[in-house]
Amino acid sequence: MYEILRHLPASARVLDIGCRFGSFDASEFPFTTVRLDLEPGRFVNFVQADAAALPFPAHSFDAVIANHSLEHFAELDRALAEIGRVVKPAGALFVAVPDASTFTDRLYRWLSRGGGHVNAFVSPDALACRIERVTSLPHVGTRVLHTSLSFLNPRNRTAPAPRRLWILAGGREPVLVGLNFFLRLADRLFGTRWSVYGWALWFGRPGELPDTRPAWHVCVRCGAGHSTGSLIRRPLRWLCPACGAANLFLSGPQS
Repeated sequence: MYEILRHLPASARVLDIGCRFGSFDASEFPFTTVRLDLEPGRFVNFVQADAAALPFPAHSFDAVIANHSLEHFAELDRALAEIGRVVKPAGALFVAVPDASTFTDRLYRWLSRGGGHVNAFVSPDALACRIERVTSLPHVGTRVLHTSLSFLNPRNRTAPAPRRLWILAGGREPVLVGLNFFLRLADRLFGTRWSVYGWALWFGRPGELPDTRPAWHVCVRCGAGHSTGSLIRRPLRWLCPACGAANLFLSGPQS
């Protein structure tokens, strides 16, 4: 999403839709961020509303961020139509969604007894075509997202852990670090997709051409993805440039 955010002027307005706890730190940017969710929130400029009936005038936002929210929208096409209505014709849209066929998303839904996912996406091309058709925003790039299972990390939980999480020792960070390494090792050796989580998709006019290389190195603590060149390397491991957490190193495809 930062391919969009870091190029917006101070006069811009950004809608973070279905944001829950917020998709990015608004204090890092000079523009106005409006957060929207169906559940109550505590952000500045927060609006409680349904994504299928946005309470904003047409063409009122320079960009819309839908970061892991489309899978939760009961009326997906209506929500997409509303996004297309409120974003400016020269604006941009960022979407990130889980691939419902992957181990990570199936694990999430099993642990959370559904986890609120009402839309199952299994093809990035089909989803891109659907978003283009409904919003009229051209698709400009797709990136494969790899998991770090950071949503299981106790440091990131705001609610009690699911009882079923005992199978992974309660999501303790060293356990997740090891599991992430073996998921990626299986992918390297056998051509599987065990470490894949979903996709990021860009539409409209982002400020720069998005990097569509797979996000292979993902931090187990903060969930940030990094290229190999940006890592803080140590023997057999890497330290996250964003939060400093240690992760086991394994080179990946186009990483």
